[in-house]
Formats: sequence, C-alpha cells, structure tokens
Amino acid sequence: MKYPDILKPDFSARDIASGVDQTISHRWSPRSFRKAAIADEDIQTLFEAARWAPSCFNAQPWTFHLSTDESFDKYLSLLAEGNRIWAKNASLIGFVVVKKTFEHNGKPNNYAEFDAGAAWMAMSLQARQMGLYTHGMGGIHHQQVAEYLALDDDHKVVCGIVIGIADTPDALPAEVAAKEKPSARKPLSQVLRR
Repeated sequence: MKYPDILKPDFSARDIASGVDQTISHRWSPRSFRKAAIADEDIQTLFEAARWAPSCFNAQPWTFHLSTDESFDKYLSLLAEGNRIWAKNASLIGFVVVKKTFEHNGKPNNYAEFDAGAAWMAMSLQARQMGLYTHGMGGIHHQQVAEYLALDDDHKVVCGIVIGIADTPDALPAEVAAKEKPSARKPLSQVLRR
C-alpha cells in the first residue's frame, strides 16, 4: 500500500550529486507523525526488506521488537523524555536488538551492530517507497528495554525506532518543530579517502 505523503520537504540544504537514487537522498527522519494504523501486511513488507540485508557469515544477528496497540504506551515509556514528546504520535515504536555471538561457533560477532544498521537502512528505504517515514533514536533507556524484553546477556539493545506517517511540523512543540527539516551532509571529501 502507498500511504499518503503530505510532506513536501525542502531538500535544498542537501547538495545531492547527480546519479544518486532519490529514494536514498530523500530519506530523512522527521519527528512529526500523524497517529494512524499501518496494515499488518505492510509491516511484513517493511521487515521483509530488512531480512534481505547483508550480514557477516549471513548471521542476520538483528531482531526488531515492535509495539502493538496494547504495548505502545509501555514502549513509549522506555524512550527518553525528549523523544516521548514527538514519538507518541508514531504508528509504531520499536527496538533493534542484536545477538552478540555467532550461532555457528559461539564466537563474538563484532559486526552485529553494523549488520543491524544495514537491515535498518533497508527497512527505512522500503518505508519511503511506501510513503512511510522512520526515525532512529539513541535516546532510550537501554537497560529498562533489555529488562522489559527479557533479553539474556548474549543480546544487546542497539537503538529505538519509530515508523509512521509524517505530519506537518506545526503539530510539534516550537522547539522541536524548528529542527523539522532534512539535514545537510558532510562533503564527500570528508568521508571518502582515496
């Protein structure tokens, strides 16, 4: 399903080189969301995209824990206060968790978080194709999340995420609305060494 996208973001702060696919360059993380349900089959599609991300030894060490209607308020309470202000209107709140060791040999998987990032990006790009937006968050109560999810010592909470339908910035408190625009990026010369 294609969700209605009422945002018309200004990407002028981004000096996007020609040839870069617009799905990538126009992915951004808004904070203003409109409370709306996402169909179960669309949730499945989002995480099917994540499933196809590459990973070391094909370990696929990530797990996405998603809120339901019943658990939404609990998931919301596990976010830092600054994120609760705006995330309360998202459709879904989730947490990205990784397994810290490889299943095939029990050795530490030093690439688990890197691989989970690839899965997150795949899911985020799929979301944009569907008219949805995502926002990753470091501002969560990691230990409380781990306890709530009953994680063992071989698992680590990486970050929080929200998924939803974007709303206009005026739906946010003024101090949050001021940040509601696509951000620039470092010049390529600062991130590529040849």
